Amino acid sequence: MPDIKDFKNILDVSGNPKIQLNDDYETNIDNPFSDMGAWHGYYLPKKDMKELYGGFPGPLIIGEEYPINLSNIFSKLTIINASNNTKYDLSKAKTSFDFYPGTLVQSYEFDDLVLNLRLIFATNRTALIKTDIENKGDKDLALNLQWSGSIFNKSPYYTSRDEAGNKSYDLNLTLEEEDNGVEVNFKNIRSTWGFFSTDETKFISNHDRKTQTTINGDSYITKFVEEVKIGPKEHFKTYSTDTYAFTEDELEKEEDKVEELLKNGDSYFTKNQERWQNYLANTFKDLDKTVDNKYRNAAVKSMITLTTNWRSAAGSFKHDGVIPSLSYKWFVGFWAWDSWKQAVATSHFDGELAKNNIRALFDYQIKEDDNVRPQDAGAIIDAVFYNKDEARGGDGGNWNERNSKPALAAWSVWNVYKATGDKEFLKEMYPKLVKYHDWWYSNRDHDGNGVAEYGGMVHDLNNSEEEIILAAAWESGMDNATRFDKEGQGEGDIGVKIFENKNKDGKIVGYSINQESVDLNAYLYTEKGFLKSMADELGYKKDSKKYDESAKKLQSYVNDNMYDKETGFYYDLQINEDGSQKKLLVNRGKGTEGWIPLWAKMAEKDQADGVKDNMMNPDVFNTFVPLPTAAKDNPKFNPNKYWRGPVWLDQALYGVEALQNYGYYDDALELSKKLFDNAEGLTADGPIRENYNPETGKGLHTKNFSWSASSYYLMYRNTLTRDVTTSQTSLGELNSEDKTIYSENNISTKILIGGVAILAIGGLFIYLNKKNK
Repeated sequence: MPDIKDFKNILDVSGNPKIQLNDDYETNIDNPFSDMGAWHGYYLPKKDMKELYGGFPGPLIIGEEYPINLSNIFSKLTIINASNNTKYDLSKAKTSFDFYPGTLVQSYEFDDLVLNLRLIFATNRTALIKTDIENKGDKDLALNLQWSGSIFNKSPYYTSRDEAGNKSYDLNLTLEEEDNGVEVNFKNIRSTWGFFSTDETKFISNHDRKTQTTINGDSYITKFVEEVKIGPKEHFKTYSTDTYAFTEDELEKEEDKVEELLKNGDSYFTKNQERWQNYLANTFKDLDKTVDNKYRNAAVKSMITLTTNWRSAAGSFKHDGVIPSLSYKWFVGFWAWDSWKQAVATSHFDGELAKNNIRALFDYQIKEDDNVRPQDAGAIIDAVFYNKDEARGGDGGNWNERNSKPALAAWSVWNVYKATGDKEFLKEMYPKLVKYHDWWYSNRDHDGNGVAEYGGMVHDLNNSEEEIILAAAWESGMDNATRFDKEGQGEGDIGVKIFENKNKDGKIVGYSINQESVDLNAYLYTEKGFLKSMADELGYKKDSKKYDESAKKLQSYVNDNMYDKETGFYYDLQINEDGSQKKLLVNRGKGTEGWIPLWAKMAEKDQADGVKDNMMNPDVFNTFVPLPTAAKDNPKFNPNKYWRGPVWLDQALYGVEALQNYGYYDDALELSKKLFDNAEGLTADGPIRENYNPETGKGLHTKNFSWSASSYYLMYRNTLTRDVTTSQTSLGELNSEDKTIYSENNISTKILIGGVAILAIGGLFIYLNKKNK
């Protein structure tokens, strides 16, 4: 079984923190380390930054929603030989700086002593630092120890989201002596797009013995009151803690924990080691074959990425969860479909975190008596943040209720259940999932034919056609995909239009765009499969039958209407207001949505063959890094432009599993290896990126991205080392009888089949030149 020591420095977490922490994409230049759901993080010193030797650069803290560097190095150790009052120059020591899963380690070796520093996160608010000094000599060693640091006292972010440039502004923090340490006091700052804190927010450094602290403006020095004596060949150990808390209540609860950490520090380092070793054991169990260590390293890097992005309950977050990236200014929140993907991967090494990540979104499932949007009862909103928006009584700007996200919640819950075996969790989530599933048909099925569309909610910001189309694109998760271009593509394409969805009383309950999206309906099909499995597991026989029947109807519709034989691919279907006219949007080009029916296991074998041929074609999807979001032959393909060409790993995961589902394992393995081998930095010490250029492999957009990490983790476990998928298993291909029954249950529509116009009404096809079929 692999050991933690086998994964040294698989991610470069060295840093030189500055006020301006971000690059041009508002992404942290350095890769921070965090764990246990804490709201702060640290770096290792860069080798050439000798002024950072003696401590852990940072911390990076999260101002409720925005990450900033609090300091270049807040707690830097100076060792003074008490016999001659000379300082040990750490820059002249033999040094090593290493990152192991869950632990930062530094070593400084002199002729007469060795200094070892180790940092872990012991709680969800506190980091624990162990300082170990070994006397290498034959005589007693008398030392004076002191720690010094300073704060930046500025936020790098502009105060208005529309303001050009990055203008830092003062945070008005103050330093104050704390019992055996120092604390940073925050002020009440409510900058919607820049930084949040209150006068209860604190960052506190504590030591395990008596100290004396001197404050000088934004700097401090903390000294041990008594000198330290170390016998020959003996060790001296001391522990310190860094606590970052938002409220007095959090801080009060943490005080007893900090006292315990300082008394029994070694036991917490042991617990941390055991936890991470258990993560590894769970990751590498039940695998069918051994693969190259570079793939194993990428899987562990994926775990590290997910745990660094783990945030514990705070503010409006009622449960722990995983954010998309601690490295990006705008990603310190819980998004719906991000969370579903993260939970599936996380369930294999930390089941409780996986379950809580799902709960964190369902905590805000819309209820019938909701005072903001009761018409959306059952829905899961797009994203929740530390602060609610104004409509919910908060002062946040990132909280988003303009749209939902693709229907993948049941997929997530079922896979978490299979990994954890927690049937109570399944019982807890099932009725909530049913309500969410039903919402798609009450609020996103304009013509009531059982086939849904992406759209937007009734919301103050969904106040124009352009804004609703934007919300619909967000709801798809593919923000700027070519299929959502308002102007459409080519002759006969009227472009994207908006329909108002109304309830029986004529009240608008939401909006749909004028296209039935193939991926959404494939997701809804697979959701029916997972709900059927849950109903079977829980003994709900009527529900099981209901989902089986509705799935067959949807399966028939998608395969009959959304697949193009000539190009061998699935596409969205443009509809008119009453659904009587449809146009298959082949003209908008191929995208990743076209293989989701294979991932859902709803395609016919000949259809799967056509999709597979496109996926394996170097001129279509089999690029250097394969499975781009827009095919290489798509007229609007752009390898660098977000959802218009770059490779997103979630869609790549679904593509690989799609191939596995239809017996194309060798093809799936080929693409998986290319996804690992050709992505910049993945098998070296680089961060996992948000997406990748399909032609060059260059990492794009933000770094340390959670759903990319989740996808790589699952591909490692399910494709590189086994042949299994996360897809539903309770539904399959339609038999001949089902095809006869369900192909006749298409909604009222005019289509062309073999040049003969057909009118489908009330579930029966009637040829215009015949009385009956």
